[in-house]
Amino acid sequence: MKSLDDRRKRARRIIRALRKIFPDAQCKLTFQTPFELLVKTILSAQCTDERVNRVALDLFNKYPGPEDFAKASQGDLEKNVQSTGLFRNKARHIRACAAYLIEQFGGVVPPSMDELIRFPGVGRKTANVILGNVFGIPAIVVDTHVIRLSKLLGLTLQNDPEKIEFDLMKILPKKDWVSFSHLLSDHGRQTCIARRPQCGRCCVEKDCPSSLLSQI
Repeated sequence: MKSLDDRRKRARRIIRALRKIFPDAQCKLTFQTPFELLVKTILSAQCTDERVNRVALDLFNKYPGPEDFAKASQGDLEKNVQSTGLFRNKARHIRACAAYLIEQFGGVVPPSMDELIRFPGVGRKTANVILGNVFGIPAIVVDTHVIRLSKLLGLTLQNDPEKIEFDLMKILPKKDWVSFSHLLSDHGRQTCIARRPQCGRCCVEKDCPSSLLSQI
């Protein structure tokens, strides 16, 4: 592992290069309200953002707000989110989140990590999605792409998402925390694909230790 200063410089070069390729990188989960993004982020576990967006169209027509989700039966909600996988846990967490939101915050999603992680089924990843994309608060979302690519790029040696998040906090400019997650996610989907990475056309190949090692 390179020094902290080296990783900071390399992270900045990586961000600049990725921004040229993905100038419009942003959250792929569409939303109108903070609560909608909260629900969609819960649904996105082990499911594509595209599918979540499709499922949520009917879901929010049937359950427009937190009160509707809180009153929904477990069985009915399970049927509506079944195609996203892990549907029993997701339905349970969404119903519990909606009830907790109403009871504790009057239906208004709070802009606080400490408060968000008290919601049923909400961890740092989900909280960071809300903080960064709804409230514009610097936050690093550590999803599967960020976990894989930050390790390949030599920005962390950690496997635990929370430890990776804290490693990235040390080397990324705070103003880039939100966009960095989007950039790596786009790069992971389009270029550094897990099963068939396109190293030959990768804009950060020169700053990728994994790519350099593969050529030796």
